[in-house]
Amino acid sequence: MSRLLHTGQVIVDLVMALDTLPATGGDVLAQSASFEAGGGFNVMAAARRNGLAVVYLGRHGNGRFGDLARAAMQAEGVEIAQAASTDKDTGLCVSLTEASTERTFISHIGAEGELSAEDLARVVPQPDDYVYVSGYSLLLEGKAQALLDWLLALPRAIKVVFDPGPLVTAPDSALMVALLPRIDIWTSNGPEALAFTGAGTVAEALVDLNRHLPGDALLVVRDGPNGCWVSRNGQAEHVPGFKVTAVDSNGAGDAHAGVFIAGLADGLAPAQAARRANAAAALAVTRWGPATSPVAAEVDALLRE
Repeated sequence: MSRLLHTGQVIVDLVMALDTLPATGGDVLAQSASFEAGGGFNVMAAARRNGLAVVYLGRHGNGRFGDLARAAMQAEGVEIAQAASTDKDTGLCVSLTEASTERTFISHIGAEGELSAEDLARVVPQPDDYVYVSGYSLLLEGKAQALLDWLLALPRAIKVVFDPGPLVTAPDSALMVALLPRIDIWTSNGPEALAFTGAGTVAEALVDLNRHLPGDALLVVRDGPNGCWVSRNGQAEHVPGFKVTAVDSNGAGDAHAGVFIAGLADGLAPAQAARRANAAAALAVTRWGPATSPVAAEVDALLRE
């Protein structure tokens, strides 16, 4: 049975809703505030809610935030591969959502910012597994090299999924040059694809990504409410989105990624998996908070409408 092996970072989000960000030195009142598990948890929760077994390979801390992160993963049925770190708590992200649904993040890395070869060796990947890699991990000095070495040693049958995130913006770093030939599935939003390639449009970005990735790599680039683009072997297909009233875009991309992988693992063709992922993302933006992916039955209901 396929699994999602998530090598990224589970952190805790302090989620606050406000009308608009203040100017530097200013002050505003938020309409709401809560602590929620976030970061890599969002993708894992989406995959689990849509039928895929999930293992978290990252570290987690020994304080109040680590306790919250573990409780959230356990509630979703995520297997936790590592014991709690003894010297650090789990990190924190202040997530500010404006009335426009635009998000602003301020993060502090904790125990999840480190990972060793010994940590990674605790889980033996199977041929039908999907290994999820976050671009954030490549920016962490205590984690990046061990993770890259482990990824490059994986059997080719194991699919590597790469999510660049907003901070990995070029293909020419030493780590990216090494990792790009091993990526089987690329998942990002449009601005991330444009920043990474330097292209002016999503169509151009897909062409450029095909030049950097293996010839048979599967590319998924999200285009907000318009849906997403799916491309393989230079053949791109637009998969339409769903019209909803958005209240919070936080976690929508993660819901899309998790449900897309769950669909592939269930044997769906990429366009079919993308259709389900678009539905999941549409439902996610109608809800407040980071891990707002719907369960499979909710996705099914929207697809039937």
